[in-house]
Amino acid sequence: MIWNPFETLVPKKFLGIDIGTSFIKIVEISKLGNRRKLENYGEIESSALYEKPFRTLQKSTLFLSSKDIAKAITAVREEANMKTFQAVFSIPDFSTFFTNFELPLMGKEELPQAVRYQARQLIPLPLAEITLDWQLIEDRTSEDKKAGMKILLVAVPNEVINQYQEIARLAKIEMVALEAEVFGLTRALIKDDEKEVVAIIDIGAQSTTCNIIDRKILKTSYSFDISSNELTEVISKGVNVDYRKAESLKREYGIRPLDTIEEKIGQETRQVILPLVDLILREIEKIFNNFFQAEKREVKKIVLAGGLAFMPGLSEYFAQKFDKEIEVANPFLNVFCPPILEQRLKEMGPSYSIAVGMALRELKI
Repeated sequence: MIWNPFETLVPKKFLGIDIGTSFIKIVEISKLGNRRKLENYGEIESSALYEKPFRTLQKSTLFLSSKDIAKAITAVREEANMKTFQAVFSIPDFSTFFTNFELPLMGKEELPQAVRYQARQLIPLPLAEITLDWQLIEDRTSEDKKAGMKILLVAVPNEVINQYQEIARLAKIEMVALEAEVFGLTRALIKDDEKEVVAIIDIGAQSTTCNIIDRKILKTSYSFDISSNELTEVISKGVNVDYRKAESLKREYGIRPLDTIEEKIGQETRQVILPLVDLILREIEKIFNNFFQAEKREVKKIVLAGGLAFMPGLSEYFAQKFDKEIEVANPFLNVFCPPILEQRLKEMGPSYSIAVGMALRELKI
């Protein structure tokens, strides 16, 4: 091979695709050398196509047809002028089964069979209907080498995988990987040198997920049904406005302190959603307590992700309740982008965290 110092380097590029309940979000990120750059981004709302959402919490499969979702993805890519065809898709946490368990010390060649045997006891579906993935979690806090081996097990129904493969084929995209949302969140939001235990609270349209990460290793992931959409519905009924107006009130007033709200409708908005926000906090507190009892380590920082992260008053309310460092997700922090977009991307960050994390999967530095 002849070295050519004038040869143009071609950056690697990948798409990260997040098919959420109400939106499809796509980012195109490149890497040249050690620099990651945001090339393009775009989204489409399900209401732009139909009255129906892209998915529902009750079904593991997508609500709209693969053909419709593929058309939506193609429309976003064309509108944003995305040239990349290789993509990583995210799978929602409620379509994925997570669990941790321990095994006795054994050789690496014995592990796969032992994991599959344990999976039969833990997963309420036949193994023929699911795809398993697992990783060994190093227990660095334990000095007892005879304590056993900790395993993180992830299971995804094959029907979910098959539908994503069909969507990629119809959208003429090469699906290089399919990954649970939480791993994308961890990659995009947790620093490589983070030593403390961090909780990522992802308040999505249909569910809230609390993920606890210790040294970039997922220790627990728990989802519950209280969601951003439910807050909007409560406002709609409690303040007697239509759904779109309720969504607007949620984003304008949220749970700001009463002494900062002069308008009566803003005070009513806070009053009707505060009990639901308190319910979210109580669920999170239970998860934190269970984690501390099991691991003897305390969550030190909370990262708020999802479309609700910037709701007025939310981060301050979390800080008051938990007395911990609170951070609003910004997955674009270590991705180069034009300065003119910095404020816009900061505002978009919480809802684009999963898509960014998916693209970064194939752009490891």
